[in-house]
Amino acid sequence: QEQLVESGGGLVQAGGSLRLSCAASYRTFRSHNMGWFRQAPGKEREFVAAISWSGGSMYYSDSVKGRFTISKENAKNTMYLQMNSLKPEDTAVYYCVADPWAASAWSGASPKYVFDYWGQGTQVTVSS
Repeated sequence: QEQLVESGGGLVQAGGSLRLSCAASYRTFRSHNMGWFRQAPGKEREFVAAISWSGGSMYYSDSVKGRFTISKENAKNTMYLQMNSLKPEDTAVYYCVADPWAASAWSGASPKYVFDYWGQGTQVTVSS
């Protein structure tokens, strides 16, 4: 069973920055598209960003475009989400996700779609 291990969440003031990390196995990292979803209390999960398995294509939700950057580092089998200009509405639990489904389609995923692998989640809290 694949384990995605996240780190990097925390408490930050509005306008600040955080970087999330997600470590995966060698096989998953090179065969699955990867990305991030988030879920705030009482809300459905929300697509944040995705990156193709090759690292050549990145996709973002409109709410984070221009502020967040998704990337991969092959030498460490690790994916990152650099979050800048954070806002209180970015507060949520952030989940790392891996799936063979085309990364370009993730933003339109049904809430019922079951992605292959999920991380345990990391809390991001942005204070105003």
